[in-house]
Amino acid sequence: MDSETPTILEVDPGRAPDANLTGRVIDALRAGDLVVLPTETVYGLAADPAQPAAMERLYSAKGRPDNKPIAFLGTDADSFQALGVKFSPKATALAKRFWPGPLTIVAPSPDGDTGCRVPDHPVTLAILSAFGRPLAVTSANLSGQASPRTAGEAVDQLGQAVRIVVDAGPAVGGTPSTVIAVREDAIEILREGAIPAAHIAEG
Repeated sequence: MDSETPTILEVDPGRAPDANLTGRVIDALRAGDLVVLPTETVYGLAADPAQPAAMERLYSAKGRPDNKPIAFLGTDADSFQALGVKFSPKATALAKRFWPGPLTIVAPSPDGDTGCRVPDHPVTLAILSAFGRPLAVTSANLSGQASPRTAGEAVDQLGQAVRIVVDAGPAVGGTPSTVIAVREDAIEILREGAIPAAHIAEG
């Protein structure tokens, strides 16, 4: 795999992809391969979190320290129940307010604090829905490098480690999601990104 060139699949960014393309992406993920997916913020690198070998590939491809957790993308707040994530009432309210959108909510789970997000992108939402459970997704760049706004930028950094790249054109946002930790009613801003901290504190 490491010596192969990734397959580039171009899609319309404004609608769900057809069943053939979605099936190819799902097959790659279920085979333990890595896939680059578009979101409204930046391009992400996805793996099946149920496969340890796939997660090892994800960490290796990015050069990411293995003690730094990976967040998950799902279709809605209920989808994260598969991970055992427990949202407090405050976290649930924030999810209803900002999802789908560029907010990652870190909440407790049996595996420790777990980052969760519902992306506002019809292509990736369709793939997540077809996959049937959340995917482990991190920005599609080498650790310490700029997050990619285009599929080409992702390929330049990670190409040979990836099986499929879903190209939906430039990401409209270009700024990674804001990351917050929510414990009961307390909110901690871990990374200010696309959503200003002041907007999260409102109301």
